[in-house]
Amino acid sequence: MSELHHRHAAHTHPEPAVEERGAAPFPDVPEPPALGYDEKPKASEYAEAEIHDPSAVSSKEKLPHGEEASGSEEHIIRTGADAARYLLSTRDDGDDALTVRSMVLGTAVAAFQATMNQIYLFKPTNVTISGTFIVLIIWFLGRLWALALPRGDRLLARWSERGGAGKKPLWLSAALLLNPGPFTLKEHAVAAITASSASNGAASVSVFTVQKLFYNTGLNAATVILSTLSIGLFGYGLTGILRPMTVWHVESVYWTNIPLVKILQALHWEEVKGSKPLRWFWYCFGGMTVYEFFPAYIIPWLNSVSVPCLASMHATGSRGAILNNVFGGSLNNQGLGILNFSFDWQYLTSTAASMPLKLQANFAAGIVICYIAMLAVYYGNAWGAKSQPFMSTSLRTAEGGRYNSSAVFINGILDEAKLEQVGLPQLSGTYTWALLIGNAAIGALIGHIILFWGPDIVDTVRKLRRNEIDDPHHSIMAERYKEAPWWWYIGILIGAFVLGIIVVTVEHLTLPVWGYIVALLLGAFISPFSTILYARFGNGIATNALMKMVAGVAHPGRPIANLYFSAWSHSVISQSLNLASDLKMGEYLKIPPRVMFLTQVWGTIFGAFINYVVMVSVVNQHRDLLVNSNGNSAWSGQYFQSLDNQATTWALAKYLYSAGKPYVLVPAGLGIGFLICVLHWVIVKIRPAIGRFDLRELNTPQLLVYSGYLGYNQTQTCVIWSTLSIGFFFQYYLRNYRPRFFKDYSYLVMAGFDGGSLMVLFILSFAVFGAGGPQKPFPSWWGNPATGFPDHCPDVSS
Repeated sequence: MSELHHRHAAHTHPEPAVEERGAAPFPDVPEPPALGYDEKPKASEYAEAEIHDPSAVSSKEKLPHGEEASGSEEHIIRTGADAARYLLSTRDDGDDALTVRSMVLGTAVAAFQATMNQIYLFKPTNVTISGTFIVLIIWFLGRLWALALPRGDRLLARWSERGGAGKKPLWLSAALLLNPGPFTLKEHAVAAITASSASNGAASVSVFTVQKLFYNTGLNAATVILSTLSIGLFGYGLTGILRPMTVWHVESVYWTNIPLVKILQALHWEEVKGSKPLRWFWYCFGGMTVYEFFPAYIIPWLNSVSVPCLASMHATGSRGAILNNVFGGSLNNQGLGILNFSFDWQYLTSTAASMPLKLQANFAAGIVICYIAMLAVYYGNAWGAKSQPFMSTSLRTAEGGRYNSSAVFINGILDEAKLEQVGLPQLSGTYTWALLIGNAAIGALIGHIILFWGPDIVDTVRKLRRNEIDDPHHSIMAERYKEAPWWWYIGILIGAFVLGIIVVTVEHLTLPVWGYIVALLLGAFISPFSTILYARFGNGIATNALMKMVAGVAHPGRPIANLYFSAWSHSVISQSLNLASDLKMGEYLKIPPRVMFLTQVWGTIFGAFINYVVMVSVVNQHRDLLVNSNGNSAWSGQYFQSLDNQATTWALAKYLYSAGKPYVLVPAGLGIGFLICVLHWVIVKIRPAIGRFDLRELNTPQLLVYSGYLGYNQTQTCVIWSTLSIGFFFQYYLRNYRPRFFKDYSYLVMAGFDGGSLMVLFILSFAVFGAGGPQKPFPSWWGNPATGFPDHCPDVSS
């Protein structure tokens, strides 16, 4: 779903947490040697006295089991500023971040995470291996490292007690370098962020996967690796340039980071015996680890429980088809999933509960509009919808069959004579609606950021120039640590640009140099808008369709050029957004900016190589399955088929989307969305509220994107109602009526569920799902049907 429910979700990803309990900093030990750039605060700065720090409470306020009773405990979290002051601790123990241990662990886990995320792009349902699971892996490895190797701090203490003075012996220096002391929070965070940066390359490699699968053109390692590096590093350069707006602003929360930040702090600042919330985390982790085997393997029906489907499972003919279209949701593109509930946490994830209430409300309203619109489009036969499947993202013939795009594109170039013979493709009506609304959301995105948030962003940049900082976390970072120089990021931008120029000019990608430059400029223009929305709302707007539309106009008849154009525009935006999210997490955890720079750059470079190797391996082993079918329960090329379909249809833009053509409204969606946002802004100026409802809480880009969400989002719609139910329970009921529980326990509960479900998913992937050998499906029974739909909706396909 692209930037939708980005990365830390199940389609997304990715990525849980606890509240800090005022635990004391680590006992004084000799400082271990760091690898550089980790500027230490003064000893007097270790004690936190900020009034907004929940950990800064007196011993008199302590309660049993690690609980507290401070004045801020009952504060209801409503805004980003509330989260910064009352939800996230500003504590900084000053421990080293960049050590041999953190970099070795980070590199090892980066290889694992990048590999798994790349593999899961070839799975029937895309699940991102990230978040709590990665944090827990690193935590166990880090503690094992600290226990297994001689502790440098203890050896130094003994050497000093025995009269050691002057230059340290070589054996002691080596011990301090390799195992300086307890595994610390900042080492843990650096390792996790390295892994996250490496995994970002999976989406960038997708363009080359499509080329390798569907086009008979040469593709070598240098093209893929240099292009991936160019995309990733250009995105990071943009992140650095834009960070005053996208990272340092107090409302730039990156809500999906909160569970991760909280669990990292809890694991290092709390002990299980003295912390009831931390015990809850482990209870939830263990419970979900046991439970997840049932919906994920033994009883898949639990992922899609639908009373209407059970009541109508024997319906046939048109009645059965209607019921399936409305209530079915257990498989991709099955139906709308109305009143269909999922009880499988691997698809729900902490994203369902961590998003702010205003996003949940826009999500709910948008989904209702989507239900109505898609049914109206299909049964009203808009765009000839009834001649096509109800939901499909594939190119289709006029009769509804699959369109053979390879027959009209020879070596990546349109053959107009072949097109005349084969005919033009068609789109399903619901997919056309989704494309139209997706473009409208992008138009509204630009309008919303400029009209509603523009003055605030400009004011924040002016304050930063006067050294007036609203975000308490950035205030501490600016006071204690040297910022990464601007020229570092500018240098990254220039280097990434040169790498791209080399690839485009030497490798003959069918994308001209001017097209490459336009792609970068467009990506750089959209990036701040998309990132700011994601930072404040927890959800971005997918730009893939827009980039392919522009590429189709600029490079007609060239789908490969379209793919590369999208890579250097949409993928650059995605990279910039992901890296900005990690940069904010570094501020929450007080990782020195220069360490963050080196960590993210190294992860991005390392990930480019890993993603290429994994992609080539999977494609070479499963090419026929990925290209010529819908796949099986273990492998699917559906994601890459969809990318190819989009590139193909936009390469035929003048035949499909220009004036007088059937889908002309799709590109017009950009202007429609912008005008809707302007209308919203005018209404707000005239009447800011209707009763108790503040009209400013209506976010037109989010409302619009969810109004077409089900038409192009290739996931099971059975998760929608469960996601909304969980979101409103946490963000409305617990946040407003149980604020203490919400702050202290909710993120830990979500973190435990995330970690347990992803642990099981990882085990099953290699044990029975075919990632590490032959598939071993669970025996067929009512809860795991071999034929039909898992939710038992009427199957009238036969």
